[in-house]
Amino acid sequence: MQIRRSERGFLGMSHSPLYGLNAVDAAVQRQLDAAVAQARALVHDFAPELVVLVGPDHYNGFFNELMPPFCIGSAATSVGDYLTPAGALNVDAALALGLAEHLMDADFDVAVSRRMKVDHGFVQALQFLWGGLDTPPVLPVFLNAVAQPGIARLRRCAQLGREMGRFLDGLPQRTLLIGSGGLSHEPPVPTMEHPDAAVRERITCARMPTAQEVAAKTERVMAAGLALAAGSPDMKPLNPQWDLQWMQATEQADWSAFSAQGEAAIAQHAGLSAHESKTWVVARTALDSPGTGQALHCGLRHYQAIPEFIAGYGILMLHNLASPHVPERPFP
Repeated sequence: MQIRRSERGFLGMSHSPLYGLNAVDAAVQRQLDAAVAQARALVHDFAPELVVLVGPDHYNGFFNELMPPFCIGSAATSVGDYLTPAGALNVDAALALGLAEHLMDADFDVAVSRRMKVDHGFVQALQFLWGGLDTPPVLPVFLNAVAQPGIARLRRCAQLGREMGRFLDGLPQRTLLIGSGGLSHEPPVPTMEHPDAAVRERITCARMPTAQEVAAKTERVMAAGLALAAGSPDMKPLNPQWDLQWMQATEQADWSAFSAQGEAAIAQHAGLSAHESKTWVVARTALDSPGTGQALHCGLRHYQAIPEFIAGYGILMLHNLASPHVPERPFP
């Protein structure tokens, strides 16, 4: 197939550290595994030469002592939390720095990390799609989704994505844009309002946790998922209606209804960690080439509310050019 300049695909994909840890109904697991397998097949058919991966962190790589709203990594290492592999991501350092320079020239001040640490919020998507960290070249873009007040607003996320798209317009590579995060969920991620000073210190200062701390955290999150599945009033329920509306808004690249409700409504309706869904905004708005008038095609739209995983789990794949490799359906 002849590859045209700026050919791009978008994949919005939830993640959950409890995938493979907490048991779910066999039919639920089969349905989810089939959707992930379909996403993997579509991605391999698309055969990206570059992956722009927008993901959050869960106090494994970024901490409150210095928390940027956005950060581009010219190198990135997975910490290997939960069931994800540890090790170096295949980052294209020159392109990452080129993206940072482009954004700075466009008056978009963005942080740069020469030694970014990432967790399952980045790595689970790579693991599911390529089986590990042996992937096409990656540009990792971090989005703060947990540490107030520095969580970027919807409008700013869209602005970042559009400017990233302009950078990609100058590249020949076939590019997959992944937004890894969301949808509705509120796992036990601590905030700076936590009453325990030791907890506040842990999410402020960067340090490697002990094996005992990692095990305790894993058990705590697993227990939270089981509590949510059991209907515990201490756990915020998932919101499938919000999730499906968000996925539709992402297809249409129109989040105006969510913006009109205000930022606080995201946590109110979908949970504190639903700000991760903004990774979809950044990646989706980088998909379109402004002024090209290209039609979009949806290859996959899947959703399940899985309380055991503390996840409104959504997968959405779009493609900005007609291709014999990708099932074509006119974008609504």
